[in-house]
Amino acid sequence: MTVARKREVGRGERVLPGLWRLRLPLPWPGVPHCNAWAVAAGDGVVLFDCGMHEPGSFADLERALDMVGLRVEHIRLLVCTHAHPDHYGQAAPIVEATGCELWMHPDHRHLTAALADPEAGVERRLEIARSAGVPEESLRRLAQERRERSSGVAAFVEPDRPLVDGVEIDTDLGAFRAVETPGHAPSHVCLWQPDRRLLISGDHLLGRVSIYFDFGYSPDPAGEFLASLDRVETLGARLSLSGHGRTFTDVQGHIVANRDEVGGGLDAIERALRAGAPLTAYDVVRRVHGEAMSSVQATWRMSVTLAYLRHLEVTGRAERAGGDGPDRWRAAP
Repeated sequence: MTVARKREVGRGERVLPGLWRLRLPLPWPGVPHCNAWAVAAGDGVVLFDCGMHEPGSFADLERALDMVGLRVEHIRLLVCTHAHPDHYGQAAPIVEATGCELWMHPDHRHLTAALADPEAGVERRLEIARSAGVPEESLRRLAQERRERSSGVAAFVEPDRPLVDGVEIDTDLGAFRAVETPGHAPSHVCLWQPDRRLLISGDHLLGRVSIYFDFGYSPDPAGEFLASLDRVETLGARLSLSGHGRTFTDVQGHIVANRDEVGGGLDAIERALRAGAPLTAYDVVRRVHGEAMSSVQATWRMSVTLAYLRHLEVTGRAERAGGDGPDRWRAAP
């Protein structure tokens, strides 16, 4: 018998004086919530990330704020670590309710282009999947799921300021400085408070290692992610406030674990490519992960696999085999 998962509700808790974690529900299996972080700033707060838009989501935000003695009206500035629905989705109603500004990295087209033209966004995803060797039956199912799925974004709202390297956000805990960390998404930015050694890490570093790349919008997402790990390593953070899960102090250990995860994924794909004839990305996913996958798992693993294949190509460890039809890959000689 399948037991329905009880829907979570918004919750808030104090992490440090003047810093609160707002745990906001998500509809995704295995990823039940995301975090927004409220930081005291004068007579209000700066809100870092804001959760996904879906029925009841704004009430969840209000409930989480109320649990720590805050209200939506206290939000003086909204800062989004990156343009994914679970971090940007409620930006529009927050801006409308408060009149606050939104700051976010300007390279947000990986989300906002599809908001402007949803059908073109579906077709783009289908073309990537087709070139990866996904069978036509699966493509039809993917198209239907994409067209029926909510975007998770209330409405597009243009950032008031580009959140790029060096931009500072003033708070009662000191200024947080933007550090560009592309890889997970082209728009990804971490926020660094050097005096307290606090890192708002978004989805760049999570409490448990979970790799995902928004493939198709930058030359080498996996390489960019590894370079961003190097960049964050130099900061010497003592406490990470991540986009999902609880805070953690072993930041260096998490950096190493993420490097190891990427390295292991690249090695596994290279072994698969060396085992025989050239493979499509779809073939690689089945060879490395097996065939029993949900559609969500398959989509996730396909995006990561495509990013790894691209990085193997960039670093000279794999090459495209050429020919008609979907892209096929082989290990470099």
